[in-house]
Amino acid sequence: MAPKVNRKTVKKKKTEEPELEPLCCCEYIDRNGEKNHLVASFCDCQDLDEGCERWITCKSLQPETFERIMDTISDRFRIPWLRGAKKVNISIIPPLILLPLFLHVASWHLLLGIIILTSLPALTLGYYYLTHRRKDRTLFFLSLGLFSLGYMYYVFLKEVAPKGRVGQGQLVILTCGLFLILIALRQAKKNPGYLKSPVQNGSLPNNGPVELLNRKGQEKVKGYPGDSLGNVNNRIVKDDPKTYSRTSVESPNKVKEDWCAKCQLVRPARAWHCRICGVCVRRMDHHCIWINSCVGESNHQAFILALSIFLVTSVYGITLALDTICRDRSIFTALFYCPGVYTNYSTALSFTCVWYSVIITAGMAYIFLIQLINISYNVTEREVQQALREKTGRRLLCGLIVDTGQYNRGFLRNWHQFSTLGTRTLHPPAEDIV
Repeated sequence: MAPKVNRKTVKKKKTEEPELEPLCCCEYIDRNGEKNHLVASFCDCQDLDEGCERWITCKSLQPETFERIMDTISDRFRIPWLRGAKKVNISIIPPLILLPLFLHVASWHLLLGIIILTSLPALTLGYYYLTHRRKDRTLFFLSLGLFSLGYMYYVFLKEVAPKGRVGQGQLVILTCGLFLILIALRQAKKNPGYLKSPVQNGSLPNNGPVELLNRKGQEKVKGYPGDSLGNVNNRIVKDDPKTYSRTSVESPNKVKEDWCAKCQLVRPARAWHCRICGVCVRRMDHHCIWINSCVGESNHQAFILALSIFLVTSVYGITLALDTICRDRSIFTALFYCPGVYTNYSTALSFTCVWYSVIITAGMAYIFLIQLINISYNVTEREVQQALREKTGRRLLCGLIVDTGQYNRGFLRNWHQFSTLGTRTLHPPAEDIV
């Protein structure tokens, strides 16, 4: 029998515990749980001192030391706030500084513009592959996208609109398009369809997995009641074999479900575990770095809407800017031949921003085209990548179109199903049945 604990003594112990002193605007609790001050941000950093010493003596820096330095900097990068300094994600700062700097330098000369505008996509892709390989979640791309929208609109108001070629109605349409983009992005950043773990809800399903010991009795294998080691079919995912496995099971209703050992839940068909968000998403399409969130069942429509509004607004703004900078020329001709554009710094900056917008618009148009093709064939980007790795499915137009044939119900029915994503149905859809 467990000894009874008097509630009064417990209350007295709780009242006797000293309360923490409130933090001032410049104080914070660091990652070690200690109280620190913004003034002492550059103190007591042995890793940073070691890194500077190695840099001065031209010695190589170990990756572990570099990661510790970055963790320390990100933990101490804060701003004064009420009841304690607030932590600021350091990845949002580089776009705010580098983008205006690069665009202003590119507007000095045509050759500088070509070099910088061609190197910006390469640098962005390099940073993407670096963070994607480390499975880090970063706000760099979201900050770059939002700041690009705001800065292009600022340059348009400051350099293009005062020239008198843009009417009030055109400016109102462009401004409304910008606000619609922000509203659609806000909707796209909402819950993409996260699957809640039964452990978090405080209950486990009746057919939940049990831990089975292998023959050696050392390792534990996730299985289901009634299964033995001989009939548990574990297929390790190639992307992250050490994280979780997909176990195909068949319920009485013949619904295809997968067990995620990472989230400790049973996933429905077409759901997948996002390695960056660390959670399972219903009908996951992909993890979008531009919204810093997954695109799934609940926000896929808003994501397509945001892309379409952005493309229309961007093309409209580019058309207005080129018509103002290079008069009496077609849009396509003005992009490649606009004499005298670099004689004036205002027109040079506007022309550089136009080309930057063209590069961004072309990239988003490619993403939009891929999304339209996938919706027409009722496949997700995750299923396309898996089919390409396993060399399954039907490939058309040099791999631009990949038809797995598993969920394709025809063009109209595929688009009808996409238009009804997120709505609750009484009966399971056809693709959930094995």
